[in-house]
Amino acid sequence: QIALWLKKIYRNRPIPAFEVNKRTVDILYDLAKRNEARDMDVSLVIEDMKQKATEYEAGAKYLQGHLAESLALSLSGLSSKGTSYLNVLVNSAMILETKDTSLVSFFCAINDMTSELYATESENRKMELELTDRMKKLSEVLMLEKQILEDLEKTEKYLEFRKAKTEYQSQRIKFLRDKSKDFKIRIKAAE
Repeated sequence: QIALWLKKIYRNRPIPAFEVNKRTVDILYDLAKRNEARDMDVSLVIEDMKQKATEYEAGAKYLQGHLAESLALSLSGLSSKGTSYLNVLVNSAMILETKDTSLVSFFCAINDMTSELYATESENRKMELELTDRMKKLSEVLMLEKQILEDLEKTEKYLEFRKAKTEYQSQRIKFLRDKSKDFKIRIKAAE
């Protein structure tokens, strides 16, 4: 089954060599199943699109016939300017996603788009304020980090100084103890 799927995928090209083991076979089998499912989904979408296109064409023919009957107009009877205006009207209706080409539908669609624009602009302003606030906080954190690093460096230097001083005092105390022992020994010897 995997070999058939690979031949279908690669058609006339050679199938790349791969290590045949349980893991690779399982992976390829899973890919084959997913690919077949995706192909099925795509074919269903294509069929749906074809059906919708047929429905739209039937609707267009119906409306064209209705226009021809009620207004005694046909697309071929319109001037180039009239055809151009009609195309602009249709394209505008499609872009605005209106249900028809009535003036009310256009105004509603434009109003909806304007509302969306204002909402998007408001969201953008809010995001800009949030970004500015975060940038300010980030710079404060960076300044604080710099100050902490400087304080840490000063503390390390101070600790080194204290350690050296403590070591010096420790050596001095040891020296004094040794000297004290020496004096005690000398005192005992002198006594």
